Amino acid sequence: MLVITSAQLDAWLAAMIFPLARLLGLLASAPVFSNRATPRRIRLATGVGISLAILPMLPPMPPVVPGSGLGILIMIEQIFIGTAIGMTARLIFATIDLASSVIGMQMGLSFALFFDPNSGGQSSVLADFLSLIATLLFLAVDGHLVLISLLVHSFEWVPVGISLRGEGWSHIPRAASAIFSAGFLLALPLLAVLLVTNISMGVLTRASPQLNLFAIGFPITMAAGYFSLGLILSNFGPVITRLFERFFIIITVMLEALGPG
Repeated sequence: MLVITSAQLDAWLAAMIFPLARLLGLLASAPVFSNRATPRRIRLATGVGISLAILPMLPPMPPVVPGSGLGILIMIEQIFIGTAIGMTARLIFATIDLASSVIGMQMGLSFALFFDPNSGGQSSVLADFLSLIATLLFLAVDGHLVLISLLVHSFEWVPVGISLRGEGWSHIPRAASAIFSAGFLLALPLLAVLLVTNISMGVLTRASPQLNLFAIGFPITMAAGYFSLGLILSNFGPVITRLFERFFIIITVMLEALGPG
């Protein structure tokens, strides 16, 4: 007769619930996984399925009852760790949104806004277009699998139940500060073209005051912007891929800094 003790049951629950909490934190905040179009039941089922798949690769969990006070604190800690991984990865798309907003403002597309259900706010057409390309690139380079791999390795770098070091959290503001530099570098080539276009329009208006700047300036600026954007998109993939690699390194360094060292 098979006899299961309460201690064995608690150990099995801990081995399942603690990794699941960290994984659900990732799924709730990471790009692609956290899309609001995906029902919560599907995300929960995905989390349970991935947890069962990675369970044999994880180190032993601490002998803590998940329903106890300490167990609840550990679960909250795991959710924070998973959310930190997902939010840092989401900053990649915030960089693209910043670049597209700056470009759209210079092209005169800042008025072309629509409601974005993912962010809950307004988004420009150009930002949605570039974000779609970035999402496809993210899936093409297996970025979603890299995030899951980082999550699996995080249990080695940051074991469940240890006290987290505060130095690791400082990498999140550093990653956020990289948004501005990377965003403006992405937008810089097109901004240079639009700047030359606006200067040329100013010279033409100065040389021929009878020209209606509002009638011809807007179409020329938009045409120059679209033409330059078409040329830049050919190099968009390698640049975004390097940006993915940069943020994956930031996540790795952050997790190693959170652990015992």
